[in-house]
Amino acid sequence: MPSRRTLLIGGAAVALAAGGAALALRPRAPVQRPPGVPVGPFGAKSTAADVTAGLDLSGHHYLVTGANSGLGLETARVLALRGAAVIATGRSVDKVAEALRGLPGRFLPVALELTDFDAVRRCADEVAAAAPRLDGLVCNAGIMELPRLEQVRGLEKQFVTNHLGHFVLVNRLLGRVLAAPQGRVVVVSSNSWRRAPPAGIEFDNLSGARGYDPAQAYGQSKLANGLFVRELARRLAPTAATANVVRPGVVLTNLGRHQPLKEFTGRLVGWTFMKSIPAGAATQVYVATHPSLARVSGQFFADCNPELMTGPMADDGLAARLWSVSTEITAPWLT
Repeated sequence: MPSRRTLLIGGAAVALAAGGAALALRPRAPVQRPPGVPVGPFGAKSTAADVTAGLDLSGHHYLVTGANSGLGLETARVLALRGAAVIATGRSVDKVAEALRGLPGRFLPVALELTDFDAVRRCADEVAAAAPRLDGLVCNAGIMELPRLEQVRGLEKQFVTNHLGHFVLVNRLLGRVLAAPQGRVVVVSSNSWRRAPPAGIEFDNLSGARGYDPAQAYGQSKLANGLFVRELARRLAPTAATANVVRPGVVLTNLGRHQPLKEFTGRLVGWTFMKSIPAGAATQVYVATHPSLARVSGQFFADCNPELMTGPMADDGLAARLWSVSTEITAPWLT
């Protein structure tokens, strides 16, 4: 006879599955498009291979973080398939090398621990030594909804991993991005930015110690991704380089490893409402490579097309303040 715990988990999974299916079947509100930004021929079902069909990326250099699994691995695979040299990062060189084993193309596995700013600096120095330019820097790595508060240097861990680690990496490698004819920074966010605190970024609670909530903390880090891109795009405006933020959609990857119930449900019935990994990687690969976006910067993309940013995600003052605070926190590692 099934235990009470098994029955509870099963019942919750069914409820989550029903909710996910209902959400998938519910008509979506019309998407608002930013004026002047190209709308392409691709959509939610397009894959990373689809959006790069016919592209020759020979001679191009890309850096992809979190490339040992999931969306990062698929991003690296497709970029290399199209001829690019790909620097693929993960927490250890061995893990990345094992993930890439047997894949066609040119890869350089590099260790990157985003919570350790010294390690981020070492990674950036290794990348700078290996690549004369970066045509694309895809900030894909991240963690999601840690069930209990964890801190790094007194700061909430999701904010450090998802935002500050990439903030240091991008700033240290910006020279390589600018060295490319048209370098691109692509940062992976999430629709969960809408779960951020009412203030947007709680600058007086970056430790997370006051009323820690896993989803809200994750949402704050994803809002930070978008605000980082907004300010970076403003700073890059006089150059040929661009910065954009993307939302992959709901995809079953190991990002959800801290929510075992949701992960179990996804594996059980995710096919009814979740994207495949190749489709989930499509938007970031499209924004990193497609010629039609060469002059597009500071935009939010989902399902391979631009969406109008609203609310705190479009707050230039908040973006500028986040940049200033991030610089203050990470200053010793930026130069």
